[in-house]
Amino acid sequence: MSQTTTTAALRREPRVAPGAPADRAIKRRRVLDILDAAGRDSLLLTTNTALTWYLDGSRVHISLAGDPIAALLVDRDGDHLVTFNNEAARIAAEELPAGVNLHTVPWYGDLHQAAAAVGSSTAPPLAEADAAVQLRAARQQLLPAESARYSHLGAELAGIMTDVLSAARPDTTEFELASALAGRVVAAGAEPLVLLCNGSSRSTFRHPLATHSPLGRRAVAVACARRDGLIANITRWIRFDDGTPEERSAEARIAAVEADIFDATVPGARLDRIFAGIQAAYVRHGFGADQWEQHHQGGPAGYAGRDPRATSAATDTVVLNQAFTWNPSGPGVKIEDTVQLTASGLQVLTVDPRWPVATVNGLDRPVTLQL
Repeated sequence: MSQTTTTAALRREPRVAPGAPADRAIKRRRVLDILDAAGRDSLLLTTNTALTWYLDGSRVHISLAGDPIAALLVDRDGDHLVTFNNEAARIAAEELPAGVNLHTVPWYGDLHQAAAAVGSSTAPPLAEADAAVQLRAARQQLLPAESARYSHLGAELAGIMTDVLSAARPDTTEFELASALAGRVVAAGAEPLVLLCNGSSRSTFRHPLATHSPLGRRAVAVACARRDGLIANITRWIRFDDGTPEERSAEARIAAVEADIFDATVPGARLDRIFAGIQAAYVRHGFGADQWEQHHQGGPAGYAGRDPRATSAATDTVVLNQAFTWNPSGPGVKIEDTVQLTASGLQVLTVDPRWPVATVNGLDRPVTLQL
C-alpha cells in the first residue's frame, strides 16, 4: 500500500476519544488526592485547560473563542460529564473516554449548575478556581501517552513550518503565509490558536498579526497549534539575503539567552528564580536590561499556552517530564520551541531535521533559514 493510500485510509477511520486508560487512572488519582487534602467529596471542572487535561485530549469546544460546551464533576463515585443536548451525540461518539458518565442539559440550560447537581454528594462541589494551584501542579508531569502525543504534534508542526516557509518568496504576503500555515495545521487535525507573521517592514512588532504586507528581505512566523488538548508553540525566521552583521549577532545572542534559560530549567528550580535569571541573561548577552519587559518570557506548556507564564510571582517548581516553551526576544529577534524536561535532559519536541541549526551549549537550535 502506498503512503498516499495509507494516509487516505487513516483519514476514513472514525474518530475515537484520544485518552489512554492508564494515564486517565493516574489523573483521577491526582484529583482524588486534591479532594482528600481539601476535605471535599467532589470537584467541578469548567475550563478548557482542566477539561482537556482530565479527559486526556477530548474536544470540548465549538468556538475557539468561547467557553467549553461541557463541564465535568469528579466525585468519589466516578466522573460525570455534562453537555448540552445538541452536543451529546458527537461527544458520546467521538470524545467520551471509557468510564465517564454522560449527562445532558437543554442547550438553553445552566451547564455548571446541572453539572454540580449530578454527583452523589449533597455538599456543593469544590470549584475549579479554588483548586487552581493544585490542578496546575497535577498537570505538570506529563504521562507516557500524552508525552507521545505531544512529541508527535511538535514534530508535525515543525515540519509544517519547514514546508510552508521554504516555499515563501519576498513578494509573498504575511496573510498568504499565515493562511498556508493555517491550512496545514487544520489538515493535521489540529487547531491554529495563534498565527503571527511579519515581514521586514514590520519587524519591530513582537506580536505581529498578519497583514497584506509582503515579506520583503526577512520574515518571522509563529504558530501555536492544539491537538488532543496539548498546545505546541514554535517560532521560525527566514531571509532572502545574507543578513546584516547586526542581525546575525542578535540572533546568536538571543540563542545564548535561551541556552541560559535551558540550563536553569532543572528539577526543583522555581519559576520566579528562573525568571530572575532571564533578566540577568539579557544584560549578560548584550541586550538592554528592559528587554524582558517588552514581551513575556514563556514558561511551562502543555494544556495551556503557558501554564503559567513565568514571572517574579510564579513559585511553581519544575518537575521531570514537564513541558516548557521559553521565548526570549529582542529587537528584531526571537527564539521559541516546545521542549520537555526528561531524565536524559531537555528534548526539543518542535523539531524538523530539515531545518538548519547551530549547536548552542550542546543542543541543536534553529537558525534563520536563508532562501
